Amino acid sequence: MPAISQQPQKDQSMALGKDREISTIPRAESSEKLWVYPSEQMFFNAMRRKNWNPEEKDMGVVVPMHNAVNEQAWSKILEWENMHKTQCNQPKLLKFQGRPKDITPKARIRSWFGYTLPFDRHDWTVDRCGTKVTYVIDFYTGKRDPRRPEAVSFYLDVRPAVSPSGVWDRLKWAWQKGSFV
Repeated sequence: MPAISQQPQKDQSMALGKDREISTIPRAESSEKLWVYPSEQMFFNAMRRKNWNPEEKDMGVVVPMHNAVNEQAWSKILEWENMHKTQCNQPKLLKFQGRPKDITPKARIRSWFGYTLPFDRHDWTVDRCGTKVTYVIDFYTGKRDPRRPEAVSFYLDVRPAVSPSGVWDRLKWAWQKGSFV
């Protein structure tokens, strides 16, 4: 991941927070034990670098939401990882890549049946005791709660990437859960 500046943009209209939150996600191949989330300023700068048009005033809501969604994604990855009993018993996140323009085959097929396409996609590579395993995460807008219309909802479709071991894991998961993934 490229170093992201904490410096304000030249045309920025308000100061943004520079504090960073420590995640619960173990980090592989680093002196830091856990991943550290970007500050409001770093997040804003990254969005600008990616040619998005963020609003400074939104960063106080967007950044905590981003962090919570990533924690949820990690939790879902751990559900998959629990199928593997390993000696080290602690998978770690090696790297991640946002791929918002790349639609997964599963998401594309679902769209043919009227489902909405995901608004984002990530590929997360996990170190499982020396074995690299990639997970695909499709991010969808979730259903609105009529009792809390202001609340934001997300649905994450997390699964192993297609590979021999990924397909095997999906089959085992379907067998254990009694559903096709």
